[in-house]
Amino acid sequence: MGFLDINRATKSYGAVKVLHETDISIDEGEFLVLVGPSGCGKSTLLNMIAGLEEITTGDIAIKGRSMNGVRPAERNIAMVFQSYALYPNMNVAQNIAFGLEMHGVPKPERDKAVAQVAELLQINHLLDRKPGQLSGGQRQRVAMGRALVRDPDVFLFDEPLSNLDAKLRVDMRTEIKKLHQKLRTTIVYVTHDQIEALTLSTRIAVMFGGHVQQLGTPKEIYDRPANMFVAGFMGSPSMNLFPATIAVENGRAVAKARKSGGEVTLPFAEGRGFEAQAGREIVLGLRPEAITDRDGADHRSRAVHVIEVPVEITEPAGSDTFVMAHLGGKEVTGRFRADVDVRPGQVFPFAINMEKAVAFDPRTEARIA
Repeated sequence: MGFLDINRATKSYGAVKVLHETDISIDEGEFLVLVGPSGCGKSTLLNMIAGLEEITTGDIAIKGRSMNGVRPAERNIAMVFQSYALYPNMNVAQNIAFGLEMHGVPKPERDKAVAQVAELLQINHLLDRKPGQLSGGQRQRVAMGRALVRDPDVFLFDEPLSNLDAKLRVDMRTEIKKLHQKLRTTIVYVTHDQIEALTLSTRIAVMFGGHVQQLGTPKEIYDRPANMFVAGFMGSPSMNLFPATIAVENGRAVAKARKSGGEVTLPFAEGRGFEAQAGREIVLGLRPEAITDRDGADHRSRAVHVIEVPVEITEPAGSDTFVMAHLGGKEVTGRFRADVDVRPGQVFPFAINMEKAVAFDPRTEARIA
């Protein structure tokens, strides 16, 4: 049993089921991120934990106590919204203290709690200002302060950074991570941004179509995606997916795929067990960093294979250069070093690290190895 247990929880609106049976157990101090595209059910699940949406079937328990039928105010949870939801007529200190005041906490205790949270979030100098006098990042800190001051069992974040500009989003991401490391609070965080999910979480639940597609650590999700949806959704740029066929040459399993003007043979790393599946059609998955220039390849790998491929597009990106080509009739993206002299139209050696290769069943889209 975890600190927060979601047991076979579902949500339906009439005949439409928006969340199918969901089982997640969250330990105390974990940072779980629910990630997926719009309409996947992640915000619905968060609202069910908060008590803002009723559960259709199943159960949600906090610290062993079922929350079914328990009002939101009695769940000892705190929620940080995308829109900040600050009271415009109150100053920062009053906004932070409002929840405590509603719960009858005496003013000296409220003032002490507000001062502690303000110092933690470095907003001491803003306590007398109204929300209209604050920047987006400052408003988000105040919204977080209002949640923190209550010392709840679980913090719920509903896309809290989506209204911020790109740089501020990165800065606030770092602040939230620091805060979690310092306080070791239990957090459930909803986002559609897979970079946020990978950088913030201790575990990720990738959702699509009302189902949890995969639940695991950021490394598990990134390196061993459960299916082609997870592979394509997580990572930026996303995993390259292209058709190939398993064959055996000289006793070793290889993947054969089409390339411009012919066919390419990519030997799998030893011990993957593909030798018994000769002739099987697969979808081969390779992250962009597994497709690079010869000198940038992982020299510790025993399965780096160099192939000559015509370059179609190059995209300089500061620390990297993204290079596009075609394999298996699909466009693939490689992550090259920034100083590599590679140009569109050039036939260039691509180093492919097959230790990082993932194979999927083209019919079920599930990972097979």
